[in-house]
Amino acid sequence: MLSLGRNPGEYLVINGNIVIQVVSVEGDLRLAIDAPKNISIVRGEIYEKGHPIPLCLKRLREKHLKW
Repeated sequence: MLSLGRNPGEYLVINGNIVIQVVSVEGDLRLAIDAPKNISIVRGEIYEKGHPIPLCLKRLREKHLKW
């Protein structure tokens, strides 16, 4: 897993065809995601209703986040 700090307007490119841009960090974090239509984009809380938490997130939560 890659963990990065980004500022509003900055973005990441994944595999040359997925772009994740930080739109705003005031209050709640706002992201804009552009990906091909065949790529499923689902919020974590929705994903976890039907799937186990991905192992990389489980390890991250145990190591860094106290929620």
